[in-house]
Amino acid sequence: MNRESEFITFIKTITDLPAEQENKFRDLLSVKHIEKGDFFVRAGRISRNIAFVKQGLFRYFYTTEDGMQFTKGFFDVNSVLSAYDAIIENSPAHYSIEALEDAVIETVDYDKFRQLFPEDPCWNNFLVTLLQKGYLAKVQRERQFLLMNAEQRYHAFLKRYPDLEKRIKQHIIASYIGIAPESLSRIRKK
Repeated sequence: MNRESEFITFIKTITDLPAEQENKFRDLLSVKHIEKGDFFVRAGRISRNIAFVKQGLFRYFYTTEDGMQFTKGFFDVNSVLSAYDAIIENSPAHYSIEALEDAVIETVDYDKFRQLFPEDPCWNNFLVTLLQKGYLAKVQRERQFLLMNAEQRYHAFLKRYPDLEKRIKQHIIASYIGIAPESLSRIRKK
């Protein structure tokens, strides 16, 4: 693996990372290429990895029994991917994480990563920061669905993800804001 790790660079923006811990983490990393339409995580399967997006775009989505998809969120370059709830519950994932573009990720097995935690508080600092960001995104998303109409949610999507409308299909945007694609077309015409 290339000794320059963008995941490590990202970690250093969050916490002080001692050289010894950096080297141990680097030894756990592997680089993977994921083609557009392939999955990092599939619903119903166990996933024990976390990843950092070096290139590409992903979406988290739920699929109902009758095949309807509801997009939970998007993760672009410099984002961390995982089915963390499934990892900590040691259960199959409830949602899928799909590459919307050809992607390159740096992955680490969570169980091996977790073994570093007792060695230095930097890892707890890193994880707590990620969980806080995830919690804030979840609260914001819930607030949008409880307090905003579809048009307001669309504008919130554009504000949060200013360049995604050109990169993804309209039916995926519609599934993110919780409406039918036809309704999104009407909103976009306004």
